[in-house]
Amino acid sequence: MVFGPLRRVKFLITAPFIVLMLFVINVMTSPGEWWVQWAAFGIGIAWVINLFKLIRDIVLLGGLAAFGAYLFNRNRQP
Repeated sequence: MVFGPLRRVKFLITAPFIVLMLFVINVMTSPGEWWVQWAAFGIGIAWVINLFKLIRDIVLLGGLAAFGAYLFNRNRQP
């Protein structure tokens, strides 16, 4: 369960660098044709989906932590 959010964070950090690397390769090999836009479009879609999934995971884990704190404090009161 922990590895999913960590993978999402890793992708959110590395994806822009991948697009940048592809852009540099595109400029160096074929400056007149912009094929990198299609790769950037696909990676951008995956990036946004991962961002929403990470937000969902954070909300879910935060909710579980709040529920656990509520149960812990409820049992401590006389």
